Amino acid sequence: MEMVNMDDPLDFESEDQLLSSPVINQKRKKVIGLDELLTDYFKEKSKVIERECKRAKAKKNYNSDEDDGGKEALLSRKINECRNQMREMSNDEEISTWGVQVFGDQKPPPPLVFPELGSCALLQSFMSNKLQTLIEPSIENGDNFLEGLLVNGWLSKLVSTCCHVEKLIAKWTFNLMLYSSKEELRTSACDFWWIILSPENKAEKLPIRIEWFPSYSDLQRALDTYGFLFTSSSHPKLSNMDSGGRGPPKNIRDWIKFTTACCLVRSKQPIFSASEAEELVKFLICLSLDRQLQGLQVLLNKCMQSAISYFTDKEWSTSCEKIARTLSCRIPMDLNCLRSVECISGVVTRSNNLRSAVSYQILLACFDHKVVTDEVDILNMLISINVKDKNCDFFKMYIYLVLTENWLLSNPSLELEPVIYEMWGVFLRNCSCQINGTDLRSYASKVRTKASYLLHGTTKK
Repeated sequence: MEMVNMDDPLDFESEDQLLSSPVINQKRKKVIGLDELLTDYFKEKSKVIERECKRAKAKKNYNSDEDDGGKEALLSRKINECRNQMREMSNDEEISTWGVQVFGDQKPPPPLVFPELGSCALLQSFMSNKLQTLIEPSIENGDNFLEGLLVNGWLSKLVSTCCHVEKLIAKWTFNLMLYSSKEELRTSACDFWWIILSPENKAEKLPIRIEWFPSYSDLQRALDTYGFLFTSSSHPKLSNMDSGGRGPPKNIRDWIKFTTACCLVRSKQPIFSASEAEELVKFLICLSLDRQLQGLQVLLNKCMQSAISYFTDKEWSTSCEKIARTLSCRIPMDLNCLRSVECISGVVTRSNNLRSAVSYQILLACFDHKVVTDEVDILNMLISINVKDKNCDFFKMYIYLVLTENWLLSNPSLELEPVIYEMWGVFLRNCSCQINGTDLRSYASKVRTKASYLLHGTTKK
């Protein structure tokens, strides 16, 4: 009997073609591409570099601490060099701000008590009137009683009824308005005077007869009491201000409002002369330079507009130049001179005239008057400035640029002189195109950006 080998395939397995087909064991040739060659090359290169680094690290392991210290010293030295270069590029100039202190030490105010008020005719007539029983006043002295009438509005109603203000009441309310420390009294007194003057009234004369009217000297005396510094040499810069200083008095708000009312009634009653009105405009511009009065800027702008409109057309042509010349000698030649121009707000003709005249006179003061005498000389001086020079003062360039902008663009009459505007365009192109965008010196980017903006506007025109 034939023995069956257990390893032999079964009958059905031999019939299966898949199982019975011989396995073809062929080796395929591998194609090596350029990328693989480069990969192998860089792998071998990295291995070589790694072996070199390990060998160098093992060699210098003994002084690793000293090596780290050397790296820190090198890094510190490089940082200091960068700081020095940045300091040289910025010319060691700090970004300045506008602002001067226009108020110094205050003086004692005049007396606010008027014993003779009890005998004034208004008070006596009121006591004999039936209206007295409606408010039931307690009259111990005239001041206290009249204060009550002033605060609750009865005093202004009585004055409006009789169309007459006695000298005592006029002086008393004026002093309360400008010197009282009580807000309720000074505000009521200011409202009282505003009603008396009635600037909205279009009548040819004041509707109320006033026995005593404040003059310019009274307003000037009030500023002197407040500690106002009338001379430019007395104005401390912002950096020299004493943070613990007293600052402007609260009465300055009512001084501004009263001055506004006085300027608005010229058609009914001239109060100031042309020279006095010029002084008022200069005072208002100086008040705008005090950062502590920024909250009163709306009142200051309104007062300045009323003061500018106070002049007649004949007076204005001369007074505008006088105001500009005086301010150019008084305002510091820094950002404060730009602030003095910007605070002349408004788009009316007189505001533009004053803004242009002040800018022009300040530009003349910036240069030597013996060299610069007219408009062409100013623009020649500006064009001759080499903005590529490493010693170029871009802070001054920025001041020149803003002043020239206000001088030219606020004066439409200069449009009739094409040479002026051609030179203005050359100056703008110098500032816009010749200052490198990577120049990190102080105010370089400000000059370049503003000049580019102005040049774009000039080109569109």
